[in-house]
Amino acid sequence: MALQGVRVDAPVQRRSGAGPSDDNHVLVDGANAALPINPQSPYLVRDGRLMRGSVDTGLSVQVVPRPRFYDLVTADGVPYEKIARLHGADVLATTVVQTCIRYAEQDRCRFCAIEESLRSGSTIAAKTPAQLAEVAEAAVRLDGVRQMVMTTGTTAGPDRGARYLARCVRAVAEAVPGLPIQVQCEPPADLSVLTTLREAGATAIGIHVESLDEEVRRRWMPGKATVPMEQYEAAWDEAVRVFGRNRVSTYL
Repeated sequence: MALQGVRVDAPVQRRSGAGPSDDNHVLVDGANAALPINPQSPYLVRDGRLMRGSVDTGLSVQVVPRPRFYDLVTADGVPYEKIARLHGADVLATTVVQTCIRYAEQDRCRFCAIEESLRSGSTIAAKTPAQLAEVAEAAVRLDGVRQMVMTTGTTAGPDRGARYLARCVRAVAEAVPGLPIQVQCEPPADLSVLTTLREAGATAIGIHVESLDEEVRRRWMPGKATVPMEQYEAAWDEAVRVFGRNRVSTYL
């Protein structure tokens, strides 16, 4: 299904952006899944069952309903869904800064489209801490959101966006005490910023290297490849010390 997609009408969708794109959110036997919608797929959802042709695969599929917080707007007129999106059934996700210093053609990660959703008008360039707190409170209250993920485009400062993430985390943690929040950023030059993130209220962190192969890094993420592996390794070690075991992750 991940390759061939599925035929189903899913109201919660994700188009090109910083994370999973061109997919639709469903629950497969109760587990969150993001699957491409393909009208030619051999897989079809019928009456809550996943069919391949006329054969029941034995899996149930539940479409994630459109969240109620998508219908709200901030006091300054920004639709909530341009500030944060529902991922799966109960995860609120946002890219706090929708631009990246590595997005020039010669630098960009070949798999990332972080600024395309901005160009399409489906999001805004920077989400303020107050906006994120407002949306998070509504998402928890109206739609049962149980955790939040905040990522960011890499910024020009030595912290690479981590300090602004900390401001956003602090605002959300004050508005929705106890909400688990994962943050995602490049390794900051000053590793003490990781402690700042934890003290702000972040409960987990992703520091995404994408590949451990230097040739692959140079080919597929030329901008990020300028950050030495040693910096990633040092950041992972410090993050484990600050956040604890099983609270630090990376994408490969």
